[in-house]
Amino acid sequence: MRQIITHFTDDDLYKFTMCCAVIDNFPRTRVRYKFTDRDDTVYPPGFADALSEQIALLENVVITEEEIAFMRRRCTFIPEWFYSFLKGFRYDRRWVTARQGTDGRLSVEIEGSWSNVILLEVKLLAIISELFYIMTGQADSLDYDSYAEMSAGKAARLIEAGCTFSEFGTRRRASFKAQDTVIRAMKEYDTAHPGSGRFMGTSNVYFAMKYDLLPIGTMAHELICALAGMYGPLMANHLAMKAWSDTYRGALGTFLYDTYGWRIFSLNFSEDYANMFKGLRVDSGDNFRQLDLIVEKYRSLNINPATKQVVFSNALDVDHAIEINKYAKDKCIPSFGIGTHFTNNFPGIRPMNIVIKLVAVKITESWPFYSNTCKLSEDHGKYSGDPAVVERFLQALHLK
Repeated sequence: MRQIITHFTDDDLYKFTMCCAVIDNFPRTRVRYKFTDRDDTVYPPGFADALSEQIALLENVVITEEEIAFMRRRCTFIPEWFYSFLKGFRYDRRWVTARQGTDGRLSVEIEGSWSNVILLEVKLLAIISELFYIMTGQADSLDYDSYAEMSAGKAARLIEAGCTFSEFGTRRRASFKAQDTVIRAMKEYDTAHPGSGRFMGTSNVYFAMKYDLLPIGTMAHELICALAGMYGPLMANHLAMKAWSDTYRGALGTFLYDTYGWRIFSLNFSEDYANMFKGLRVDSGDNFRQLDLIVEKYRSLNINPATKQVVFSNALDVDHAIEINKYAKDKCIPSFGIGTHFTNNFPGIRPMNIVIKLVAVKITESWPFYSNTCKLSEDHGKYSGDPAVVERFLQALHLK
């Protein structure tokens, strides 16, 4: 089978920015990740073996001078030393274990130094998604000409409605070609039809380079999850904001706040950090309710919320983004990160509902045990982790 991932930067920017912050702040930390298929999919026979082959092929994927030059030009917040790390980075198949039960269910676990294995999540999800469509024969039915036309139509509606938006769909794309088709179509439409809205860029660094777009991204829930495992969930947001600001000094200032819900984050979101960070990202819960809470918090700190960016990225489609934009445009600076609806919206194709989450952590390799952790968010259906760990965190956070 052909190799699915062939470019080192065929990955989301936040994995690189997170990797840099991890090396800077937690260079000896080790972690475990676990794959979850929320739809309990039955995978084709031999899927785990084919996935293991693709993981082994990642060992020949290395960063190029062209990719480094692009990141230096477009990602000026990344320190120069990090490119030396990336030049020497090599994937290792031994970090990942993929198995398939007799019932066809897939199990994937990752373990290793956090600074290494952090660069696997997005690539593995993209491989699993595309490989599934290949092995089930659905890849043969994808009509890319029609998809380009549909993607331009989505861009047209968003731009005409005044929405500022980006493509966030690497992890659950139908294929590499699908993501390429979307980004090309949207950039071409945005260039030819300027309006009150704008197609800002993509989370995927390779495609940002290919189409000379802005790579978009900051951080992920896993930073807060890891800190909660090491130090407890009550102050994990505060410790994450401190670590992030220590590395990026005010750049990349959009904080993902919902790992353990709004209440505990709000208690950690002091005036100094509220002023330092440019805004917040809404990734779970009711978008309108979350925005109202954000606006109320900024006002309580005597900060004008209209000066702050709020990025919405919670399972959006075009209709929902336009609806949110109408509500938010006079309250903040809204923008939208849209993923699966852009890169896996082919007629007759069901997008996969798959995630890889950090589930355990130890501060250094010398510790004899891992500490379990979990993610809660504002949507109970998005809780991830062992149920006993979830229960313990809910109690610690006074949510039960």
